Amino acid sequence: MLHKSQRDRDTTSTRSAGETVVEIKGLRKSYGTLDAVRGIDLEVHRGEVFAFLGPNGAGKTTTVEILEGFRHRTGGEVSVLGEDPAEASGDWRARIGVVLQESEPEPELTVEQCMTLYAGYYPRARPVRDTLEMVGLADRASQRCKSLSGGQRRRLDVALALVGDPELIFLDEPTTGFDPSARHAAWDVIGGLRDLGKTIFLTTHYMDEAEKLADRIAVIAHGEIVATGTAETLGGRGDQPSLIRFTLPGDVAFSDLPETILAAGASTDNGAVEVSAASPLPVLGALAAWAAERGLDLPDLEVNRPTLEEVYLALTEEAR
Repeated sequence: MLHKSQRDRDTTSTRSAGETVVEIKGLRKSYGTLDAVRGIDLEVHRGEVFAFLGPNGAGKTTTVEILEGFRHRTGGEVSVLGEDPAEASGDWRARIGVVLQESEPEPELTVEQCMTLYAGYYPRARPVRDTLEMVGLADRASQRCKSLSGGQRRRLDVALALVGDPELIFLDEPTTGFDPSARHAAWDVIGGLRDLGKTIFLTTHYMDEAEKLADRIAVIAHGEIVATGTAETLGGRGDQPSLIRFTLPGDVAFSDLPETILAAGASTDNGAVEVSAASPLPVLGALAAWAAERGLDLPDLEVNRPTLEEVYLALTEEAR
């Protein structure tokens, strides 16, 4: 299963913008004098992957547990799939799937037996074999749950959340502890869920995971939403200047650079040149023409804008 391109994800988000699956207005949760969640507003649209980011203690888990119906709120309004989770029925719970950070499937059952057991709890369960195939566990159907590796256990967690054919799936740190290969395999599974039209509410500490998967992102810090947007626009990321870096050849002086580069505010440190540009193409064009005219090579030339991680750290630092 292949991930959609960012353009496809933006199209999906735009198309589903009118279909609200999760709506939060003024949500508050207090523990005595501690305000864990301070009047937040959020919307999640049908068919999108929505990433919810925040440092430990920011109110992220509290918010998610309220949405799942596992924790009562102090104030505000919450609607999930058209119902208040605090008063929702069993039919409502069958429409959501939850993948917790840690779980313990029945160790002595085989993978298929465990799946069949859980499928029996739902009125419209997915076929067990099809679900195992989706998460890459079809070849482990006869293996006992206790003998699965960590990555396989996590896939089983996802399969158990999917077997009821939910409309909305909460994924809480789904790839924590995975090696790079297992993480990418899990991303393929999540991308496949989007292709099936499922709505995903994802919490993660991995910025590359959020950037790869999420149609939209919200950042919570100290119980308040500090930014929402796409990976490209979050915190004004799309408007921030790019940083151009390269190293001057040994026989070239900094003052020999073209006037366009120097006028853009270039600086140097032991031959390493940096220049910040809101529009990098004119600077790069002048640099390329200058280097070609002199037969120079700039093998370490790179152009970067602030990473999602840098933006996230700035947002959460400012909220302190």
